[in-house]
Amino acid sequence: MNDVKTAQPESNVVDVIIVGGGQAGLSTSYYLQQEGVSHLVIEKGEVMNAWKHKRWDSFSLVTPNWQCKLPGHAYEGSDPHGFMVKDEIIDYLNEFEQKLNAPILSHTSVVNITQAEDSVFKVETNKGIYFASQVVVAAGGYHEPIIPRMAERIPDSIYQIHSEEYKNNKQLPEGNVLVVGSGQSGAQIAEDLHLSGRKVYLATGDAPRCARFYRGKDVVDWLAEMKYYDMPVSEHPLREGVRDNTNHYVTGRDGGRDIDLRKFATEGMELFGLMHNFNNDQFEFLPNLKANLDNADDVYNNINKRIDAYIEKNSIDAPEQQSYQAMWQPEKERTHVDLNASGITSIVWCIGFRPNFQWLNMPVFDGKGMPMHTRGVTSQSGVFFVGLPWLYTWGSGRFSGIASDAEFIVKEIKQNLHYLLNQKQIPA
Repeated sequence: MNDVKTAQPESNVVDVIIVGGGQAGLSTSYYLQQEGVSHLVIEKGEVMNAWKHKRWDSFSLVTPNWQCKLPGHAYEGSDPHGFMVKDEIIDYLNEFEQKLNAPILSHTSVVNITQAEDSVFKVETNKGIYFASQVVVAAGGYHEPIIPRMAERIPDSIYQIHSEEYKNNKQLPEGNVLVVGSGQSGAQIAEDLHLSGRKVYLATGDAPRCARFYRGKDVVDWLAEMKYYDMPVSEHPLREGVRDNTNHYVTGRDGGRDIDLRKFATEGMELFGLMHNFNNDQFEFLPNLKANLDNADDVYNNINKRIDAYIEKNSIDAPEQQSYQAMWQPEKERTHVDLNASGITSIVWCIGFRPNFQWLNMPVFDGKGMPMHTRGVTSQSGVFFVGLPWLYTWGSGRFSGIASDAEFIVKEIKQNLHYLLNQKQIPA
């Protein structure tokens, strides 16, 4: 495989370097090409690497296909209200890549970015050094999979993987499975294992959930109509705190449906509160299962109530639907499970990722290591971010909002280039 998708730049100097060859990086390239701005996309793996290699086999979109609106490449298939599965998603993204034909340097790791006194950015990679007057970081915020230190005390005989490594139940040894975490990945992987016939122990967290369909339409359709995906961070009640929120769990699998952990419990899945320790061959959980389930259901019903209010306010003809009523309650919360008695032979950790931008030596990060920015624009002139969840709106982390974010950043880049040219800091 060639490392470079298209011809190398005539030199190692370009106007813009984009770090990350996913949908955000390529969307930025789309608008830079339209503006005639020289640039290079640097990707440490394959283009669209995470979609190709870090999703499980039964993965599907959780948002309907019509929300796939990459620049110049909106979904044109026959099922706009369906949910593309993994292979279809990759085909859609490959078509975008081929249509764009961006200048991409793949299988190349950025190891250090610094800025010289002349304002030019020096981008050091494992395959050479490049220079640019602007840098766009499109590497997302999910870099290092989180596995807690307690995992080191679990016997080597127990097979442990992170959610980004999970493919299907057949890669796990025979026996029962402990899934830790009930966000989008945890809930869907637990469902995948449950449907395959595996006995699943699920350690829940505080992730919310939402309905798939409500009052005759997909909930995403309602929320889009209500302009929820267009709401800027600055107008959200939580302001920038919304970026710390966990995504709602729901699935697009088999045409889309709710994920109801209580239903799984009636079918044999064992639910627990937050896992917080492993000691003396005992998994230890907090006694907060009921609170976690109730909180998820409260969010579910509150979203539906907002839809009810919208329907009533706008006199929309929509079928009536009752609020969700819990079908199962934990009678007594178990806080300890014996490893040997449980039959657990594998663990899938689904507790997220931590950011790692150590290669970007710029003072643009908060105490958690996350970028500080306003709509992707940082306090460091010439450094931008795109592709982060809630970069500007709820849609920023989805196929539906990336185009507008990338277009905005490219307009900022053009203004900066014009300023630098006038200041004679870059050659004409």
